[in-house]
Amino acid sequence: MKELLRSNDPTIIAFSKALLSGEDIGVFEMDVHMSVMEGSVGILPRRLMVLEKDLFMARAVLRDNDIPVSD
Repeated sequence: MKELLRSNDPTIIAFSKALLSGEDIGVFEMDVHMSVMEGSVGILPRRLMVLEKDLFMARAVLRDNDIPVSD
């Protein structure tokens, strides 16, 4: 799996997941439960991961919607 996006904004994460699922691209969200470790402050970013074969298309989908992606 490759990192597609890293953000601590839950709205960007949710919107990105919705866009990717609409294109039938499987996405896995990592670091979801890190808020327990940090004390629910929301400063640690979450990561969206996709399969390497879907990375090019997933980046294109997010860029088309003005969402910055990890390189």
